[in-house]
Amino acid sequence: MKFGLTFFPVLAPSERSASDYFDDCLRLAEVADELGFEHVQTVEHYFSAYGGYSPDPVTLLAAVAARTTRIRVVTGAVVPAFTHPVKLAGKLAMLDNLAHGRLDVGFGRAFLPEEFAAFGVPMAESRSRFAENVEACRRLWAHEDVVWKGEFSSFGPVTMLPRTVQRPHPPIFVAATTSEDSCAAAGAAGHHLQVVPSVTSTEGLKAMLAAYRSARAAAGHAGPGRVQIKYTCYLDEDRGAALAAGRRWEANYIEKMSAAVASWAAPGAGGGDYPGYAALVDKVKAYDFDRALADNKVLAGTAADVTRQLDTVADWFGPDLSVSLQFNPGATALDRAEASVRLFAARVAPALAGR
Repeated sequence: MKFGLTFFPVLAPSERSASDYFDDCLRLAEVADELGFEHVQTVEHYFSAYGGYSPDPVTLLAAVAARTTRIRVVTGAVVPAFTHPVKLAGKLAMLDNLAHGRLDVGFGRAFLPEEFAAFGVPMAESRSRFAENVEACRRLWAHEDVVWKGEFSSFGPVTMLPRTVQRPHPPIFVAATTSEDSCAAAGAAGHHLQVVPSVTSTEGLKAMLAAYRSARAAAGHAGPGRVQIKYTCYLDEDRGAALAAGRRWEANYIEKMSAAVASWAAPGAGGGDYPGYAALVDKVKAYDFDRALADNKVLAGTAADVTRQLDTVADWFGPDLSVSLQFNPGATALDRAEASVRLFAARVAPALAGR
């Protein structure tokens, strides 16, 4: 079991400026690098207080790469539907070079209607654009004189410069939310997987991971594949303080996410490529911190509490996990977030070293 940091900005300019938030992230990345964490990752979102401070993960991760020496930088995830594959492959190849081969590339489909509308991309094309552009990026990294004739773009022959440091290309991850089919497709393609346990049931996630691992093995790919799983973590020497922070910032998360997903309540939103998302608004509003904590969908408490939770997570989903932790949700003060990162490295990670 390995551990890293996730940066998902859930805050508005009235709560904290973007420059201050980025400064906090860079400081936490430096600390994580010193303490032996595996990775740092961030998201791609637009416009709203739900992730909108991070419209370009590559920019923040380039700054992280410049301030660290060992830790991996991870897109969690970039959205290939919103960027021409030649542009996206080039940006990520530059980042792999700036990081000296420390890049993991996570690709995601996106799910907010306003983002698709802004880019003029129909949500009904989400799945097909995703599959086409991921494969186009992979070929641009792995091959020279690439000729591409797809449904949404055509180019070539071209040879992408710079070439990626990692050959034939950086590790590719696919972000999945609830679909076993998406997980199986990622496994069959030999890609790795990013999942978020807060948006599906424990049994549902077990089934997703089983589908991924089975399809990967059936396709003959070497190794079990890498699975990144994301949690928000409220860690403190004082359990009461940790739970109070959890209630505060989880409520903030629900407030921001509720506003971001409100358009899903409209009839026909998303089309057939997003089955079940029409109920997303009600699901978000029904969130309960105590139930989420009991179900291990959020990590909170003392080092012993969080260690027990992650031990259970390993039992459920397998010990070969890379757990990506958000220690600075919302406008969390830097000193509190840094203290939690250091406490995790000192007390939680060593207790789970054998998993």
